[in-house]
Amino acid sequence: MWPRIGGLRTLALGTPGELRTSLNTLVLNGVKTATAGLLDEYATDGEELEHIGERLVLVDDHDTLVGVVQVTDVQACRFAEVPWDFARAEGEGDRSIEEWRAGHAAYWARIGTPVTDDTQIVCVHFRLVSAGDGGIATGDLST
Repeated sequence: MWPRIGGLRTLALGTPGELRTSLNTLVLNGVKTATAGLLDEYATDGEELEHIGERLVLVDDHDTLVGVVQVTDVQACRFAEVPWDFARAEGEGDRSIEEWRAGHAAYWARIGTPVTDDTQIVCVHFRLVSAGDGGIATGDLST
């Protein structure tokens, strides 16, 4: 299971360190409004897919809240069929869908989960609800 904060699942982008810090900054600046995951990881971790309206706690390397996002869309598709509009919404500077695929394939290979064209990818779109604790850490995060 993924860690929870205030009853909400956490969203830990990338790998700890410089990558996670960079991705979190993109979210907090409104540039990154989507993220991709591997469908197989959900089953391995005993988690369901995100659902529209769900709020997730964006965390840093220490699982500390840095923001809250709300899911606006969730789609699963083959790696080879991830659309350019989704890749662009990830906000990571890719100039084409081919560049996005190459970068993501290299990332997943580095962390020990190589992908093929047929690998199922979960494409999650979200919007930033709150940056920092925003006074909500002690409140009801689920509304």
